[in-house]
Amino acid sequence: MRATLIALALLLVATTGHSVDRTAVAPVAASSATSPIPLSTSHGASHVSPRAATAATQGDAKTVTVSGGADESVPGWSIVTVPPAGWTSDCCQYARAIGVNLVIYQGDWTGNPDRVMVLNVWPRKLPSLKAERAADQASYVKKDPKAAVSAFPVTGTAMTCDGVLYQGSDHMDDAVVFCDPGKATGIRLSWSMTVAAKDPQRASVLALLRQVVQKSTYTKYQRGYKSTSRTSTP
Repeated sequence: MRATLIALALLLVATTGHSVDRTAVAPVAASSATSPIPLSTSHGASHVSPRAATAATQGDAKTVTVSGGADESVPGWSIVTVPPAGWTSDCCQYARAIGVNLVIYQGDWTGNPDRVMVLNVWPRKLPSLKAERAADQASYVKKDPKAAVSAFPVTGTAMTCDGVLYQGSDHMDDAVVFCDPGKATGIRLSWSMTVAAKDPQRASVLALLRQVVQKSTYTKYQRGYKSTSRTSTP
């Protein structure tokens, strides 16, 4: 995806990225999307087999659910997480425009990938998370041979996850966490975020990404789920 992001950056803003050439599954339903906005993501364009994303308040925490209906051999799925307090979750405007399942950001949307959390879901094809990470790493290092690559550990997750941190020669870091909710689900997913190497809040922002991954859970898509985007109390 890094080559794609560079091309997009020429159209709007400079970005960094990481990727393997895979297809995200069933982005959520969207209102009329704006023009594509470059953003650091770990996977490519999406199928259009949309379902809903909803936000609900549970106590003091707002949960966000992103769902996709069955698509060929992939059963319907839902991913639930809790965004950081004060951050905005978007499935149906900016996320749809850039071909991902969900973005979580703070403040106003600018199109700059810095400090934007990105969720991608895609059909499982590679044999393991290790293979997913290796393919992604090979793609990244090919585009940026001087990049430093290290583990990005995340513990306490509901799914099996494997994280990697790319420290680019452009002084932008990309954290990517690949997760596997199980073979029967037919999918894998990743959470990713770009942050400037010299960002004074780099450590705390990366800690928030870890929290989002830790709070992410998989549930099977239920028939009758409404294709709307809304905030409600349960």
